[in-house]
Amino acid sequence: MHVQEWLETVPAVSIYILVGVVIGLESLGIPLPGEIVLVSSALLASQHGDINPWVLGACATAGAIIGDSIGYAIGRKGGRPLLAWLGGKFPKHFGEANIAMAERSFEKWGMWAVFFGRFVALLRIFAGPLAGVLRMPYWKFAIANVFGGILWAGGTTAVIYSVGVVAEAWLKRFSWLGLVLAVLVGLTSMLILKNRAKKAAAASEARAAADTAPAPEPVAATAD
Repeated sequence: MHVQEWLETVPAVSIYILVGVVIGLESLGIPLPGEIVLVSSALLASQHGDINPWVLGACATAGAIIGDSIGYAIGRKGGRPLLAWLGGKFPKHFGEANIAMAERSFEKWGMWAVFFGRFVALLRIFAGPLAGVLRMPYWKFAIANVFGGILWAGGTTAVIYSVGVVAEAWLKRFSWLGLVLAVLVGLTSMLILKNRAKKAAAASEARAAADTAPAPEPVAATAD
């Protein structure tokens, strides 16, 4: 039984709560398939009138914004030791290479890393806690968080729901393709990010090695 078949067995209120909680926990920093759950729920809403897409989008948006905000607060309080602890619990997601990549993104893009991070699976998990650890001013974080959450969660719900309504008959037979596509997009972005993370980690190690290397001793002048 895949995600959408399972969602069909639960009432609408439970789906709203499930979407909000899963996306909230993912945004908080816990690796969960928030995007897959959202896509599946939006497809289901397009085929079943019991699920209101406006309520679904609102719950997804609220979960994204609230989860990121809690992640920011935890990251600001926990600091670097929190990242080290997360690295021990979730090495595949919070390993040194991934953290180095995320930090480079924040250094380069600032608050825009929070905004655009919504659309990338790995950065969606990092954005809140890392913004807090790096002590990004809260007003900048809040603006990027709110607008990013609305555009990603609300936009994804609207697009998937609209596609489902237009092609309802086709999707009833091949709805799993939507999930496959979402998974493929997620995996592709993960592979690209991992490659960039490795390069970022290698560059960081090279800089660290250069900084710690002993300076060459000056050559004493010899008298003629």
